[in-house]
Amino acid sequence: MRSLLFVPGGRADMIAKVGRSRPDGVVLDLEDAVAAGDKDTARATVVAALAVLDVDAVVLVRVNPPGSPWFADDLAAVAGTRADGVVLPKLEHPGQVEQVRTGLGPDAVVVGGLETALGVADSRALLEGSGLAAAYFGAEDYVADLGGRRTAGGHEVLYARSRVALAGRLSGVPVLDQVVVAVRDDDAFRREAAQARDLGYAGKLCIHPAQVALAHEAFTPSEAEVAHARAVVEASAQGVGLVDGQMVDDVHVRMARAVLDRAGP
Repeated sequence: MRSLLFVPGGRADMIAKVGRSRPDGVVLDLEDAVAAGDKDTARATVVAALAVLDVDAVVLVRVNPPGSPWFADDLAAVAGTRADGVVLPKLEHPGQVEQVRTGLGPDAVVVGGLETALGVADSRALLEGSGLAAAYFGAEDYVADLGGRRTAGGHEVLYARSRVALAGRLSGVPVLDQVVVAVRDDDAFRREAAQARDLGYAGKLCIHPAQVALAHEAFTPSEAEVAHARAVVEASAQGVGLVDGQMVDDVHVRMARAVLDRAGP
């Protein structure tokens, strides 16, 4: 998933329009986007919306965290819908994934959120053998849990972003990068998305429909990248060689093949 678009669960009007931006994945959010006093109403809104929602995307519901007063009811409500699965926020223990599997069945799509100090610190253990379809790094909750401060430069989350990316690679679970809360700042989104791709992320969380196209732009190799990757693979047939004046060896071939895999047929 290059893009995972979050929509407030209590906003039926927004849910109805969610397919217009053509995201790879849609999340109807019952957690951060819904105030405590509105949880039951939002849950009912999501169930009703799922009965008629028709989008060409993976459809998930972000439930409230295990241990919260709403988790069990959220899970039970999702189990009776056509949703593909759930987003499990603030993942900290392997047993939490098992709770979801017990409630929804073994084939449900589950995306885990690594967005607390413990979740980031234990990210490899949490992802390894988890069966998660994907995981994401949640910067805002992570920094709040640390008691730190968010900055424009993002130095306070570089270690955590890198650790989650590494954990995803070692466990074979695709990872999605943090949100950009400045929803009208396209340059900020492009900058963060480029950093995320450099770090090894597969896509980005989106909180506004306009961010979806930017995510697809960032995580889909350009024509120039694809052409260069093909040239590298072709040059490798002759052993170590040069492409655009740069040496080509095995590591460059592996990177080129990854670009071609991401680009698709």
